[in-house]
Amino acid sequence: MLKKHRLLIITMLIIVAIAVLIVYLKRSRPIAVVVQEVTKGEVLATITNTRAGTLKACQRARLSPSIGGQIESLLVKEGDLVKSGQLLLEIWNDDLQAQVTLAEYESEISAALVREACIIGDLAKREAYRLRTLFKKNMVSAESVDQAESAANAKLAACEAAHTSVKVSQSKIDATRAALARTRLNAPFNGRVAEVNGEVGEYLTPSPIGVATLPAIDLIDYSCLYVSAPIDEVDAPQIRPKMPARVSLDAFAGKTFAGRVRRVADYVLDLEKQSRTVEIEVEFINLDNIGNMLPGYSADAEVILDQRDNVLRIPTAALFDRNQVLILKEDGLLEQRKIKIGISNWHYTEVLDGLAAGELLVTSIEREGVEEGARAVVDNKDD
Repeated sequence: MLKKHRLLIITMLIIVAIAVLIVYLKRSRPIAVVVQEVTKGEVLATITNTRAGTLKACQRARLSPSIGGQIESLLVKEGDLVKSGQLLLEIWNDDLQAQVTLAEYESEISAALVREACIIGDLAKREAYRLRTLFKKNMVSAESVDQAESAANAKLAACEAAHTSVKVSQSKIDATRAALARTRLNAPFNGRVAEVNGEVGEYLTPSPIGVATLPAIDLIDYSCLYVSAPIDEVDAPQIRPKMPARVSLDAFAGKTFAGRVRRVADYVLDLEKQSRTVEIEVEFINLDNIGNMLPGYSADAEVILDQRDNVLRIPTAALFDRNQVLILKEDGLLEQRKIKIGISNWHYTEVLDGLAAGELLVTSIEREGVEEGARAVVDNKDD
């Protein structure tokens, strides 16, 4: 009897051990989560462009002569720094230079004819005056006086006509020089030659109206750059010129550059019917930072609407359902909590109520099984 009782106890202990083992094996394993401590810091309320913006130069000219012709002189190459007014390219223009020379010679002839006509007119005027004096003394006839005065007036008129012919000659010189200038390409501002399309001896053809063609020379002023970016039409009314902004570029990963809004477009772009935007321009505050930047880089502009310093903040990515977060408690369980938030941006959100500094906030809310009541362990390898 005692032996049977002992066997029963042993059997019951084995059953209990098996049950405990099953419960242990079936219990949920802790979920690895990434957490971040709730801290204090700066939070900005910002508006960001809806699509990638573009870094542009304040001055950029795609230059081509206004007339076609054969390239006679190409005085620059790609990468050259040039000054405003510097000659860059010249088309064959010997015929126009000859016309300028001819017009200058004709102008000299006209000037000589002016001197001749005016001397003759002045002489005729004095002769008429002399005869008028003699007529008063009854020494010449009235007819002689009339003839002398008429001749003097005619010669003075010829002098005036000669002066006009000089003006005509000068205008002809100006016209031929203007035609000559159309064969020369000069730099409109200080800059760097970004592109040259053409070689000495090749022919340049002006592009037809409305048809874009390659420029003979692409000139860029790198000393002044700005970002042009599209802002959603809903956000655009909040933006004003001179508002502070921050610029980030893919080519300078991890860096931001201080800027300010210099222009907000006065119209809405409706290229995409479902996504209408307003173009804004953001200039750099510190020009020393733009030395290695190239026009054409993709860029993002973040306009700062409001700024709060030394406030309780959390990563914006930790929010779900607008104002819900998950907290990792000391017992390893996750707690869902509703909080009151203030201003926010893509990076941080201000916390007005519901959290305290030092609490552990779960930022990996997208992981499977991360929910209220789940058991979790800290794994910040993905932080």
